[in-house]
Amino acid sequence: MLGTERRTPPVAPRPGQDAPSALLDAAALSTVRRRAGLRPAPARPGPGRAPEDPRPALPTAARSRLALLLADRSAPGRGGSRSAPDLAELLPQWLALANHHGYRVPDALLPALLDAARARTDLRAEALTLGGPRALWLARLNPDWKFALRGAAGRASAAHPEPSEAAAAPDEEQRLWEEGLFAERVSLLAVARHRDPAAGLALLSGTWSTERAEDRLMFLDSLRDDLSPSDEPFLEQALSDRSRNVRATAAELLSALPGSALAARMAERSRSCVSLAADEPTADEPTVEGSTSEGSTHDGPTTDEPTADGLSDDEPTAAEQTAAEQTPRIAVRPPDECDSGMQRDGIVPKPPSGRGERSWWLGQLVEATPLDRWTEWFGGRGPAEIVALPVADGWQADLHAAWCRAAVRQRSAEWCRALLGTPAVAPVTAGEAAPAAWRDPAKLLSALPSRERAEWVAEFIASHGLSDAFRLLGVCAVPWAEPLGRAVVDALDIARDAGSYPWSFSGIMGLAERCLDPTQADRLEVLTAIPDEREGAAPGAGGYWAEAFQRLVGTLRLREAMRAELDPA
Repeated sequence: MLGTERRTPPVAPRPGQDAPSALLDAAALSTVRRRAGLRPAPARPGPGRAPEDPRPALPTAARSRLALLLADRSAPGRGGSRSAPDLAELLPQWLALANHHGYRVPDALLPALLDAARARTDLRAEALTLGGPRALWLARLNPDWKFALRGAAGRASAAHPEPSEAAAAPDEEQRLWEEGLFAERVSLLAVARHRDPAAGLALLSGTWSTERAEDRLMFLDSLRDDLSPSDEPFLEQALSDRSRNVRATAAELLSALPGSALAARMAERSRSCVSLAADEPTADEPTVEGSTSEGSTHDGPTTDEPTADGLSDDEPTAAEQTAAEQTPRIAVRPPDECDSGMQRDGIVPKPPSGRGERSWWLGQLVEATPLDRWTEWFGGRGPAEIVALPVADGWQADLHAAWCRAAVRQRSAEWCRALLGTPAVAPVTAGEAAPAAWRDPAKLLSALPSRERAEWVAEFIASHGLSDAFRLLGVCAVPWAEPLGRAVVDALDIARDAGSYPWSFSGIMGLAERCLDPTQADRLEVLTAIPDEREGAAPGAGGYWAEAFQRLVGTLRLREAMRAELDPA
């Protein structure tokens, strides 16, 4: 071995062993230690026996596939054709499929799986679910994997029965709650809440006053999944917590309970600020404050050139003016101050930079008001009718923004539909004050059923193309439903035929590789051919588009093979 004669190796040879052999033995020993997931350390008692994992083992082909995916993740500077699938991007999907079938990871691949989860936070929940109790056991032996013992891992591991089995007896459960690691406590609370919400809340209440502020926040957030009206007294007490973040989270959870006392208080405040009026001042008359609303863009009356008949093009006829006068309007008067009661209920008094105080307070009040109250206050009108009502004095953007946040928080599909409107309408219209700043289609879509969500996004893409569709596609269920997949592929084909730069659509193409239904691969084969160069097209664009579609088809076929390998049948 080169160099062993010029420099003494850092290991002592055994009797009768030469220096090169001693160095190679030491390297082999180091490799075995690394693969075992245990760092070299002074002699100490060996770890306890790893817990049993009764789940079925991976099929042979799927095990080989996982080893390949984990090896590709760590391969530096991976070369090859640009049309080859990116295996690292397929690892999250493979893990989700394996967990769907209830498999466990092979013991030999646990260290590589934990290394992958350490490097990529998006893998952690699925990786720790696949790793099961043995992943947590191994993580305790290596500080590099301490992330698995934190709160996120605890929540992910709640799917495993280990904490609940270890805490079968009430005394043992109480001991684990008082003495366990934070991850174990979060996991125990999640399991206890799912089994018996009242018992889980009693567990938390017993030590609440002694918990650190950051731990109180994590524990409080874990109540979100099984939130019920019985949690209201505890959350009301949390409104007086010393930590501002804890108070804000408690207020958010209470506002998600339409029947809570906090929701009623917020509703009364909103009712005094927002009302339905038949006769509103015109644009030339002063508002209730003598000025336009703060925090909103308000366009004053404009002067148009008269036409030949003495009327401007936009001047309403007498009939139109009479109809407008009879149409109810929403009148808005924001709160004059943020009093101590509002602050206790979670209203943040100081607005962000560039935002008016009163519009900031108004938005928080409306956001926390139960949505069904607006139907009650506005004469039985449904969400679509309410959203269509004109809003006086330029307050529409602020009011609709608050309704959007309320619809998402309260998971109201009916209100989300009304606020979304038709997908044929562009998200930003010239001359308007950027509606996209107050209407977030991606968040509103998340409250709709998956099929309806896919159909809305498909129609949006058919009307507006892909430039504004990236975030919308991100909230659609995978694999994409057939109408959505067809709309995306058609839009990409149109962009290719138009001579567009293919790298401008690399993000959409990456999503398509991971989200299109793999059964569509054969139908897309025709798009892999290099098209003829068109006049005015970007130089070399045809070749790049062909490579992109080749990679798309190859990735879809690989995903189909992965799915077949994991199928127990």
